[in-house]
Amino acid sequence: MIDPLRSDLVPLALLGGIGTYAARALPLLAPGVDRLPAPLLTYLRLIGPAVLGSIAAANVFVGDGAVRFGPEAIAVIAGAAIGRWRNSLLVGMAASVAIVLLVRATIAA
Repeated sequence: MIDPLRSDLVPLALLGGIGTYAARALPLLAPGVDRLPAPLLTYLRLIGPAVLGSIAAANVFVGDGAVRFGPEAIAVIAGAAIGRWRNSLLVGMAASVAIVLLVRATIAA
């Protein structure tokens, strides 16, 4: 088990914070950023959600060094499909929460 309070991870957290700040502050610090090509602007806009999605996926689908498939994984897959179908992140997230609650209640019963 990895100790979550290890001090050697502090520089990594600081680097992550600097990178996140740079991505968010780019439009404020570089006034001409809106003149960049549309594909590059789309790429920059989607960096944050992609990183958060990969962190969430790693926490849901990988545990103790092995791939796992539990209620959370079912909810993520179903919520992503529903969110894409309805074209709404809010609907997909609400569906994921409802599915986790239902699956956990069913397993516990």
